[in-house]
Amino acid sequence: MRTDAIAAILADLNGSSGDIEASAVVSRDGLMMASLLPNNIEEDRVAAMSAALLALGERTAKELDRGTLDQMLIHGGNGYVVVRDAGPEAVLTVLTKKEAKLGLVFLDVSRAAKELERLL
Repeated sequence: MRTDAIAAILADLNGSSGDIEASAVVSRDGLMMASLLPNNIEEDRVAAMSAALLALGERTAKELDRGTLDQMLIHGGNGYVVVRDAGPEAVLTVLTKKEAKLGLVFLDVSRAAKELERLL
């Protein structure tokens, strides 16, 4: 089942680094496909924001002649949000700790996004 395979990819991603706190795969129209999010975070809100961020990021990259969008990084006082294209159907959103080693996080997120793209 596709949902189980997506959940397995997220479990591997979350287990790959102590810096990754949560993750979700969202359709480009803003519907949650699978997630490993804390109970205090609403899945529907994450789904809608992830799809909107990706669309805005793609438009920004295009308008500013930066090429095709790969990923976006949001830095807040409590950590980072990484939003990554995961193929024509999906968006991968990852929440990290504030002291996260971003190079390693980016590597793990990239690997997971490629797996998702092959699956979807």
